[in-house]
Amino acid sequence: MTGGRAALLCALGIDNFGSGLFLPLALVYVTRVVELPLAVAGTAVTAGTLVGLLVPPVAGRLVDRIGPRSVVVGAQLVQSAGLLCYLFAGGFGMVVLAAVLLTTGQQLFYSSLYALIAQVAGDVPKDRPFAEAGMVRAGAFGLGGVAAAGLLTGIEQGGYRIVVAADAVSFGIAALILAAFVRTSPPRCTRRRMSARVCRNRPYLALIVFSGLFGLSLDFFLVGTPVFVLEQLRGPVWLPGAILALLTVLTSVGGTYALRLTRCLSRIAAMRLGSALFAAWCVVSLGVLLLPSGWEVPYLLAATLVFAAGDLVFGPRSGALAEAAAPPEAKGRYLAAFQYAFTVAQVLAPAIVALFSVAVWLPWVLVGICACLAVAGLGRLGPRLPAHAVQPIQS
Repeated sequence: MTGGRAALLCALGIDNFGSGLFLPLALVYVTRVVELPLAVAGTAVTAGTLVGLLVPPVAGRLVDRIGPRSVVVGAQLVQSAGLLCYLFAGGFGMVVLAAVLLTTGQQLFYSSLYALIAQVAGDVPKDRPFAEAGMVRAGAFGLGGVAAAGLLTGIEQGGYRIVVAADAVSFGIAALILAAFVRTSPPRCTRRRMSARVCRNRPYLALIVFSGLFGLSLDFFLVGTPVFVLEQLRGPVWLPGAILALLTVLTSVGGTYALRLTRCLSRIAAMRLGSALFAAWCVVSLGVLLLPSGWEVPYLLAATLVFAAGDLVFGPRSGALAEAAAPPEAKGRYLAAFQYAFTVAQVLAPAIVALFSVAVWLPWVLVGICACLAVAGLGRLGPRLPAHAVQPIQS
């Protein structure tokens, strides 16, 4: 591993440790510390999320003009500023500003991160670098969540402000590491860049759509699991945390192993397998309703293994395929557009979770159908993408 890659992974670990501290508690912080009513707090945070939808096109242009490292560093500083606004927030307006800054920074970060990892990795297939980054980020995020739980247990009310301050500092430290130790080549200015528009590349747009169906399953897992377990099954209050912890452990240690197991598969074939596993997870999870009382806990933990397998197989391959299929002269713009696959999924997932109020089976069926559509659509999309992007020689 080169010094640049080691520094990048270190920065990502610190970044995601801070995110694990605060992001799961954002709404709780606004209601308990800022003392806004839940409906008002939800409106403020949602407003920030919607503003974030405007960021990826701007981020893509910035990446192509000034390079991904500068955009990632700027994104971390913007997120740090958003957290400082949360720290000193005393009402609705300040919370909205904090949410806008934090979400804008997050979208800038995710829209430029793949381009930065690809540039630091050099002229090699990007499956393994993306898998390594995913493992570090998952493990650090989980550790941040554990640290936050310890702080809140021991310090209670004051712990929330410590969590916010620590997250702000973590972004600053990560930005300093990237600026000081990660070296990247300057972007090349070409006339072709202006004509390389994502909206004209129909196969790439289809790749964004089908990856978004994968992203929907992921966000449904994160948002919907607590609702399904606690509200629909009346399960133990610790079970959603245990399920998330199990997923964190698996994804933080299994990324490169899953890559080796599926090295004989093309990227499209691996992504189809991952989507099929997500569809199977929906069926298996829904099957918990047929079990006798007392079997729910081990059954849902086992179902999480199916979900984790799908995530490990699909995740690194989708990012690597998106990077390889993007034109070199507009890679930043294309990878920023690819971020919409996950941004839109984040917006849609809560609405699908809300359908539990209609029928307990309805969200599972919808998410399962979306996963099946991804399997079918990716199969037809494969021949329309560049051959070198679909089935590269793995390093």
